Amino acid sequence: MTTDLTRFDATELAELIRTRRASSVEVVQAHLHRIKAVNSKINAVVTVADGALDAARAADEELAAGAEVGPLHGVPFTVKDSFDTAGVLTQRGSPIFAGRIPDTDATSVARMKHAGAILLAKTNLPEFAYWIESDNLLTGRTNNPWDLERSAGGSSGGESAAIAAGMSPLGIGSDLSISLRGPAADTGIVALKPTHGRIPMTGAWPREPRRDWHAGPMARTIRDLALAYSLLAGPDGADGFSTVPREFDAGVGASPDRPVRVGWLVDSGLGPIDAEVVATVQQAADALQGPGIRVDAVSIPALERDNPLELFTRQHVMEMKPVMQEVTAGHEDQMFMYSRTMLAAPDTSVKDYVLAEQGIERLRDGFAEYFQQYDALLLPVTTIFAHAHGLTQFTLDGRTMEAFHVSSTTVPFNLTGLPALSMRFGTSSDGMPIGVQLAASWHAESTILYIATLLESLSPVRDQHPTL
Repeated sequence: MTTDLTRFDATELAELIRTRRASSVEVVQAHLHRIKAVNSKINAVVTVADGALDAARAADEELAAGAEVGPLHGVPFTVKDSFDTAGVLTQRGSPIFAGRIPDTDATSVARMKHAGAILLAKTNLPEFAYWIESDNLLTGRTNNPWDLERSAGGSSGGESAAIAAGMSPLGIGSDLSISLRGPAADTGIVALKPTHGRIPMTGAWPREPRRDWHAGPMARTIRDLALAYSLLAGPDGADGFSTVPREFDAGVGASPDRPVRVGWLVDSGLGPIDAEVVATVQQAADALQGPGIRVDAVSIPALERDNPLELFTRQHVMEMKPVMQEVTAGHEDQMFMYSRTMLAAPDTSVKDYVLAEQGIERLRDGFAEYFQQYDALLLPVTTIFAHAHGLTQFTLDGRTMEAFHVSSTTVPFNLTGLPALSMRFGTSSDGMPIGVQLAASWHAESTILYIATLLESLSPVRDQHPTL
């Protein structure tokens, strides 16, 4: 084919391969060429998987022989380097794990392969996947393909940058507080953090705090998210948080009986938010108004009563520090600055930890009440769009905010385990992507995928890509 295969989404690539209009070898080779052409500027890919072309040849041979094939047969995918990949380096962004090669695949990786997808590469992350920017001492810093002087986010920043730059059509990331949705917003792609436990975290690291970590797909189109989610979801018999059958879904879609009800907010306890981000959410809310959708401005009292960022910090320090101390003992000179900062954080007292747990329970109750009235919530993904490298503080509405405030809009859905999706819907005055976030009730992934599909069709920024 003369068309650039790196600009097709995974769904169309699978169709091209299945109908023999393109070979898997052609598709994989195109993405390898793209990595070679642009990765030196971005540093999103940290390891190219040996054997990707051999796997593509085998995929083409199977198709020629008339074998039954999976929905992603012959399509390449990439994986954040915190997920184990059998026979392929998994170094977790740290010199402490340099040269580490697992014997088995993480559950999510194995499921992608079972669907016929071909592991192409591993992507960059902050050390141990614990920060809002993807930078570390082992594999360095990832740059945003829209502006190399800005961050691609963290902790799935390498994955988001690789997909945005056409080095991969589809990938797997993880999310502790912002790590799927924030990077997606920073680079103009889409990402889904499903209900906690929907996709097993088996073979992904770290696991602490286990109640907050989520695995999820990243892509350039909503239909790719939906496809990948359908393949990745469901118990694996190893992750005790993953118990709900894949087939179960509590969502709602178009119905003649009543409209889908969407509430939107840009405040309600979230703190200051950049004016251009606010305007983008309002634009998305206006775009959704129409047949079958009712959109209202809302507030959520639970978000105003208990500050989710404060709850997260008190819980996170208590549960994260022991495992980090164990892993880094004797390797303190190999730690990146952000890991040092987290280890230096004051311990949470038992009393404050219990109070944080009670606050999280109130937050869950508040969202349960909200979702009795509405099917989805529309709000910002991040409080600012893609920022400069090395952010420690920023100013909004005359207030100086610590860097982690960028995640005040995403953290609530990790604490509560609610599904949430990030997608681009706007552009800043200086040309950077701006995203919006959709959340729904527990196990209602189909609701936000349905609404996101509508928004995608209405988006003023469809099919825009960075120029490299």
